[in-house]
Amino acid sequence: MAKRKKKKINSNFLTYLAWLLAIIAITLSSLVAGYYFGYEDAKEEIAVKAKQEKIKRLSVLKKLEKISSKKSVPSVNARLKKVLKEESKVFSGAYHEYEDISLPKPPKPPSRVKRDIKKISTKPKLAIIIDDVSVNSHVNAIKSLGIPLTMSFLPPSSFRPNSPQLASKEKIYMVHLPLEAQSFSAEEPLTLRISDSDAKISQRILKIKQMFPRVAYINNHTGSKFTANELAMNRLLYALKSQKINFIDSRTTALTKAPKVMKNLGLNYVARDVFLDHEMDKASIKIQIKRAIKIAKLHGTAIAIGHPHANTLLALHESKSLFKEVELVYIDRLY
Repeated sequence: MAKRKKKKINSNFLTYLAWLLAIIAITLSSLVAGYYFGYEDAKEEIAVKAKQEKIKRLSVLKKLEKISSKKSVPSVNARLKKVLKEESKVFSGAYHEYEDISLPKPPKPPSRVKRDIKKISTKPKLAIIIDDVSVNSHVNAIKSLGIPLTMSFLPPSSFRPNSPQLASKEKIYMVHLPLEAQSFSAEEPLTLRISDSDAKISQRILKIKQMFPRVAYINNHTGSKFTANELAMNRLLYALKSQKINFIDSRTTALTKAPKVMKNLGLNYVARDVFLDHEMDKASIKIQIKRAIKIAKLHGTAIAIGHPHANTLLALHESKSLFKEVELVYIDRLY
């Protein structure tokens, strides 16, 4: 009798345990499903917002082009405030230059390239590159500052067909080449991808050279996926070398393979030290300007990258006294 009772108890216990495990499994499945669908919804929402921002930005650029062609504003502040006032509302800083779209918040800036501290006898040199230059209003606002800023022009598209013509009027300029990002919905036309063949990449660089005949320097627009791929970077840097074009790494990812590939090809690695407008408020930009100057004084040279936003250009204008500590130069005079 005692033995039969024991079996009954064990059978009940196993039944209860099975039900408990089933309930736990159902609960965990619900949580995982909820997280997944919540993540996907959030990702889709960010992609939609990015696309809307691009459409709005392009609309503003067209308006700015009309404004710039109709009248010229002599005052630096007036030009920046009037020509770029609306533009500053639709640009989202340099977040797109880092790891592009990231959930749930923008990533920390990638660490800059490690460099030796040098004792220098001459004035340290600082080169400031302004990326994303694409329309006449950008060029006018940048030149109105009266300081040497190297403009990096985006390749032409249906929205900005005149970037090669604008670049041709400058003594020194760069091309801001779109490369594949980890996750970026508002991608530029003809963006180079890691899957592109040697022939396709070479043809694209040859076309860039034809559109911008005097280009001697190219830096990457986005490219967190492309520059982190060693094979893709081998293809790109070989194509650039064949056209005698220097590559400047914007360092949109800390995983960049540019240093290794350039060393293998016998090329000097040159990279961005500071992004000026990762945060778009003027106070933050001025802090980054001071940081760029400090790096130049430590190493003898430094490269900073900014964008043609109103606050960026105003911060540069208001920091002219700080630039007395360094020699501001175009990129061709840095190395």
